[in-house]
Amino acid sequence: MVISIRGGKYWLWRAVDNEGEVLDFLVQRRRDAQAAKKLMVKLLKKHGFAPSRVVTDRLRSYPAAFRAIGDLSFYRSWRRR
Repeated sequence: MVISIRGGKYWLWRAVDNEGEVLDFLVQRRRDAQAAKKLMVKLLKKHGFAPSRVVTDRLRSYPAAFRAIGDLSFYRSWRRR
């Protein structure tokens, strides 16, 4: 989601659980693999365990971030129909 702060364009990264509760969020100027990795590492440290499944939009930064972390087993991309 794009948000505007003082006239600048920023990306709002949100992690939401299956019940719709926001687990964490991150506001970044970038929308790349490094920003995605920062959010995932922050979540893994905060919760202390890897989730059974992560569903994302089809942004190519997510698989790159999971490869950098070292685990793609719980990653699934989501496609709107």
